[in-house]
Order: sequence, then C-alpha cells, then structure tokens
Amino acid sequence: MKLCLNRILISAVALVFSLHCNSSAAEIPIKHRLLFTEYGKGPNRFIELDADGKMVWELKTPSTTVIFQCLPNQNILFGYGGSPTGVREITARGEMVFDYVSKSHQVFGCERLANGNTLVAEQGPCQAVEVNPKGEIVHITPLHTNVEGHHLQVRNIHKLANGNILSAHEGEGAVREVDPSGKVVWEYTGVTNTGDAQRLPNGNTLICCGTQKRLIEVTPEKQIVWDFSDKDAPDLNITWISSLQQLANGNLLLGNFIRGKEGSGAHAIEITHDKEKKIVWKWGDHTLIKSLTTVRVIGE
Repeated sequence: MKLCLNRILISAVALVFSLHCNSSAAEIPIKHRLLFTEYGKGPNRFIELDADGKMVWELKTPSTTVIFQCLPNQNILFGYGGSPTGVREITARGEMVFDYVSKSHQVFGCERLANGNTLVAEQGPCQAVEVNPKGEIVHITPLHTNVEGHHLQVRNIHKLANGNILSAHEGEGAVREVDPSGKVVWEYTGVTNTGDAQRLPNGNTLICCGTQKRLIEVTPEKQIVWDFSDKDAPDLNITWISSLQQLANGNLLLGNFIRGKEGSGAHAIEITHDKEKKIVWKWGDHTLIKSLTTVRVIGE
C-alpha cells in the first residue's frame, strides 16, 4: 500500500512539473531574424531585423528588387529590374560576389540551384535561363504567357526535383510547370497577381494568389484542399499575399504587400499549415516601413 501511495505521489509531482514546463514554454514569444525588401511608397531597399525587431542592416538596391533568396551561407541572391537588369549575389553585408547581367528587358525572379548554377526568370522574352557561376548560359527554357508587355510576364521560378520548372505569371494570373523544352505539363489559372508557387513533397502546389488576398494548396488534379485568406484574419489588413516561405517547423511565413492600404495590419504573418490555420506570429512595424514584397526568416 505504501509503495502504491509513493507511486501516486511521484506521478502527481511529475504531472505538475510537466504542466509547469509546458505553460512556461507556451509563454515564450516567437522571435525571428528577418530579411525583407521594401517596395512601394517607401524606398526600394533590403532591411534586416534582429530577433527583437531592431533594424541591424540596410542596403538600397541598384534598381527595382522585389524577390530574393537567402542562401545557406547567408549570402543574398536577388533580381534587379532596372537598366541594366540581372541577378546579383551579395554577402550578408553587401559585398558583391556574383553578377549576371541579362540581355532581356527585365529580371525579378531567381533561384540558386543545388548544382551551383542560378536560375533566372527573364522577361522579354519570357524564359528561364540557367547560368553557371561564371555567368555563362548553360540552358534556356521557354516560358509561356499571353502577356506581351514584359513587366508582368513572370515572377518567381523554381526548378523541381523532376527537372521541370514551376513559374508564376503575375500578369496572366497563372502558374505553370514546363519541361526542359518548354512544354506545359501542368497549369493552374485564375490566381490574380500571383508572385510565387511552390511544389510540396506530396505533389500538391502552394500558390500565392496576390490581390485575391489568399494562399491556396491545390492537388495535381487542380482541387483546392487548403486555403488561407483575409477572411481568416480580418484584423491583419491582408492586401496582397506576395511571398511565401515554408519554415522548418512546418508553418508558413507569408509576406503581405500592403500597397495602397499602408498604415495598419501585419507585413509578415506566420501561420500553421493545417485546418486550424492558427496565426502564431506576426510583424507590423509601420513606422519602419510602408510595405514589403518578400520576407524571409534568416537561417531557415
């Protein structure tokens, strides 16, 4: 009997300790080191924030920059859409280490590939160009859009595990997967001002639906199986979902481009990718910036 009572006492103490630890863990605020590009009414620039939301670095870009990638070595790869136009890689403090000058009219989207080459989304003509570290073109994949003006032909692009390319065509409101020859093998249309689309391990595709104020997950059969929109968070002033980052914890980081509705709401939102669609973190310092286009958690 004494042994049983001791076991009950030990179990009770363990339960109290567990509840205390879980309660303490729940009270710890989420903190992110952020890098983003400001664009719109504010200056076109990179800004880095520390985990407490303090600005620790700023760099004005050579011309219009709305899309970038944080590389594993913490360098930054970004497209610049002026004259000249191209893709540049800089160190975490701005030193240039790679620069591809494009012969197209404008470049915004880009991606560093596993083989060390860089994928460039060129507009006018609309195509995906793969260049090596020397800036030499090794492959060109034609991309398809019905938009003739170069400025809105294509935004972010990604090379998939099967060697195909997934591209977001903002002006047309379409996402397409093409094979290396440029043949369209899958597409999803009707997504106004889409700036990015990312393929999930399960074969579904996450699509930023821009000014439709939502993010959707669609199957290969084009069925929407999950979505997040302004209706799920009416107080956040969701205006234009412009960027997407899949975080290591399974959550999604969204960029909210508050163009035309500046001054309130959240610039960046972290949500759970499940039925709850819980908002676990948000950032919205309107004294520091007016609006952002792409936001990334550094180190992810």
